[in-house]
Amino acid sequence: MVAQKFIRTAVITCFLVFCCISQAQVKTGIEVLREQNFELLRGKRVGLVTNATGVDSHLKSTIDILFEADSVGLVALFAPEHGVRGDVAAGDHVTNARDAKTQLPVYSLYGKTRKPTPEMLRGIEVLVYDIQDIGCRSYTFISTLGKVMEAACEAEIQVVVLDRPNPLGGIKIEGSGVEDGCFSFVSQYNIPYIYGLTVGELAVFVNEQIGCDLQVVQMQGWKRSMRFADTGLPWVPTSPHIPHAETALYYPATGILGELGALSIGVGYTLPFQTVAAPWINASSLADSLNALRLDGILFRPIHYKPYYGLYKGEAVHGVELHITDFNALKLTEVQFAIACKLLQLYPEQPFLRQPTATQWRMFDQVCGSKQYRQLLEQGRLSELLDAWRQIPTDFIEKSKSVWMYE
Repeated sequence: MVAQKFIRTAVITCFLVFCCISQAQVKTGIEVLREQNFELLRGKRVGLVTNATGVDSHLKSTIDILFEADSVGLVALFAPEHGVRGDVAAGDHVTNARDAKTQLPVYSLYGKTRKPTPEMLRGIEVLVYDIQDIGCRSYTFISTLGKVMEAACEAEIQVVVLDRPNPLGGIKIEGSGVEDGCFSFVSQYNIPYIYGLTVGELAVFVNEQIGCDLQVVQMQGWKRSMRFADTGLPWVPTSPHIPHAETALYYPATGILGELGALSIGVGYTLPFQTVAAPWINASSLADSLNALRLDGILFRPIHYKPYYGLYKGEAVHGVELHITDFNALKLTEVQFAIACKLLQLYPEQPFLRQPTATQWRMFDQVCGSKQYRQLLEQGRLSELLDAWRQIPTDFIEKSKSVWMYE
C-alpha cells in the first residue's frame, strides 16, 4: 500500500510538472511557420538572415528546416555578426562564403557591407529574419534587421520576421534615446537602451519610418511578463559572451561600462557581465560601499579572480560580483553608473576614466546614445546622469504599445 501510494503520488507529481512545463512552453515563429506548412513562403525564392540562435525547440537550425522544406526555395543565407553558424568571434568581420552543410551562398552583413546589396538580392522574392535578440539597443542584430528592411524596401522584396522572446521580458524599459552624432550600428534607432519589445514588434515599430512589405510570424504562448527561463525553450548563446539566458540579464548592467576598456566585467572569465573588477580595487570595501546604497533588486559580493584572456589576462583582479535579487525592481542599466561613481569616490587617484582611448570613448558615447554621460560620469555627477538617462524618448511608451502583439 505504501509503495502504491508513493507511485501514485509520484505519477501525479510528474503529471503536474509536465502540465506546468507545457503551459510555460512557447512556440517561436519558425515553429508556427512550420505548423502553417510554410504557406507564407510557398513557391518563393527565399533569402534567410539568421545565425546559430535560429533553431526550433529541438535545436534544429532554421537553415536546415527551410532547406529541407519541399515548398520553400531557400537560395541564399545572410550572415550577421558571428556568422550564420556562430563560428565567427565577437567583433570579427564575417566574409562571403558558402555554407558547408547546404552549399548555399552566404553573404556577409558584418564586414565591408552591413546592408544587402542589389547583387546579393538578385532573384530573391522574400527575406526571412530569424535571430534571437537580448533586448538591448546596442546589440547589433537589431541593426542588421533594420538594414535588411531598408534594402528589401528599395528592392520591393517582402520581409518575414520569425518572432522570438525578449529575454528581458516585454515590460522593462530603461535609458534615454539617441542624439544626433551618436547614431551608429550599436545605436541605430532612437529607442531606449532597454526597449521592451520582441524583435517582431520592434520590426513593426521601425517600419513606420522604413515602409517595407513586412510580415511577422508571431509566437504562441509568450507573455510580456516572461523572461527566457519561463518559456521552456533551450538557450543557444547569442554571442560567445552570452552563454546562458541569465547572462542576458547582466549584459545591460555592466556592458556599457565595459566599453571603457579599464575594468574587467567578467569577459575573459567564467562570469561575463556579472563582475566589475580591477587590480587596484579593494573587493570588500567596494562591496560594502555598494550594498550601503541599498539599490533595489541587487546585492554585491566581493570577488577575486584571474581572467583567462582579454583585459588583465593572468593578473589578479578584485571587485564585486553582481547578484540580481529582484529583476522587476532593479534598474539594470543604472547599476554600472552607480559602480563607476563609487569607484571615483573610493579611488580618486586611479585614472580608469582617463585611460580609455579616443576609439573607446567614441564607442562609449555611441552605446550610451549621447556624449553627456561621459562628462557627467567623469565629474561624478550621478544624480544628474541618472536624471538624463531616465528621459525616455518622447511618446516611445505610447507608440511602442501600439505595436504590441502579446499581453
